[in-house]
Amino acid sequence: MKLTFWGATRQVTGSMYLLEVDDYRVLIDCGANFELDEKEKKALYDLQKSVFPFDPSLLNTVLLTHAHIDHSGNIPNLYKEGFEGQVVCTEPTYSLTALLLKNAASLHQRRINTINGTAASKKKKGKSARELPRDIFLEKQVNEALENFFPVAFGRRYRISDQITVTYIPAGHLLGAAHIYLEVRENGELKTLCFSGDIGRKNYPLLVDPQSVPQADYLICESTYGNRLHEDTRPPEVALADVIQRTCVDIPGRLIIPTFSVGRTQALLYTLNRLYLTQNLPPLKVFSDSPLGFASTKVYQKYARMLNREAREFKEEHDMLFDFENLIYVESNDASRAISNYSEPCIIISSSGMIQGGRVEHHIAANIENPYATILMIGYASENTLGWRLLNGQDTITIGKEKKSVLANIEKIDVFSGHGDRDDLLGFVQMQKSDQLKKIFLIHGEEQSMSQFRETLHQHGYGQVEIPERGQSFDL
Repeated sequence: MKLTFWGATRQVTGSMYLLEVDDYRVLIDCGANFELDEKEKKALYDLQKSVFPFDPSLLNTVLLTHAHIDHSGNIPNLYKEGFEGQVVCTEPTYSLTALLLKNAASLHQRRINTINGTAASKKKKGKSARELPRDIFLEKQVNEALENFFPVAFGRRYRISDQITVTYIPAGHLLGAAHIYLEVRENGELKTLCFSGDIGRKNYPLLVDPQSVPQADYLICESTYGNRLHEDTRPPEVALADVIQRTCVDIPGRLIIPTFSVGRTQALLYTLNRLYLTQNLPPLKVFSDSPLGFASTKVYQKYARMLNREAREFKEEHDMLFDFENLIYVESNDASRAISNYSEPCIIISSSGMIQGGRVEHHIAANIENPYATILMIGYASENTLGWRLLNGQDTITIGKEKKSVLANIEKIDVFSGHGDRDDLLGFVQMQKSDQLKKIFLIHGEEQSMSQFRETLHQHGYGQVEIPERGQSFDL
């Protein structure tokens, strides 16, 4: 069998791996690549004459580890380009992926409207119109894709071909996220592979801990935090209560928390609910300003039986995981902008987590010059995003073509990061016996993180560690 690495190689996003067993082809994940700008993507797609470096019509099955868009975001384009097979994933992953892909389709429609508006203007001036990007898909393509999803349960073996059996194992990280364990019988020999997906953390709000996987011959392991440890070791409730006390109680301030709508928002709301019940916090208004976050929260409620024991017991005792007095879900854009007129101390939770697009941008714009406001970053922000600039201490930022001084307080905690750190990743690898593991492939991380994690693995007796390049194939 042959394994080819087509995404998240020496970078974080765009997970996509092609496994070929005789004439049966399996794609593990099909994520959007956020490392390339529009010009770079166009050049790549034109070179390939496709969004993909392979013919999607020749694929038999897609196995999806979890819903995040850097793992699922190009699935509709597979169907646009001729794929006719099924996408196998867990039930919560199906529900969350549906929300994320429909949200992406809505954003694509806005891009089309902008391009068409520009094209009409150019036509009047006698200039050529801009062609639509190849990777744009609309809700029609999303619905077509979703009709072909096949939800499966954790812990059960499913045969997807005469030679291949797959088992989904809880990975933490996100509701429904999985390690994928493959058993492949080829030429009378059994070979096993484990794709880690994104590895979660122990004791994370709402989510189960990552579960152990059986011994594998080949391990394909993410390395996002391969060279660093989480800085804040306090429980999430303690860390968040400390920030709220200092920013909204000790001074009559406003706390703005940029966050991702799927996963991080639910962890925050659940933690706030617990704090209000146990810490006697004053009745601060909490504005949850993300329609996608609200829809995702409903999915978490629907699959509450799949959350960790603490969350299930909390729900049984208090009935509601996320709703509490003073929580306001903000729906319309007008209501979102009206929050700026609320003069009392409050907490605003809004997407996106890197402050790159989304409603959070106008909250930042309205409060960045307010010394009584605090912007709390709770996750990773990639280079050159607005969040990255704030974390790196820029004195001024530009939002919507307007330059503003950074007078608000900027803070960071990493207790809500959904990724396991170096020690968590090492613990995951150490479930495998080094003398039985034929090779480890490191994916889904910055190149420096991968290199340093490879050294860590070498120090612990794991010698066969590869860092594949895009398009590199291995015969297994």
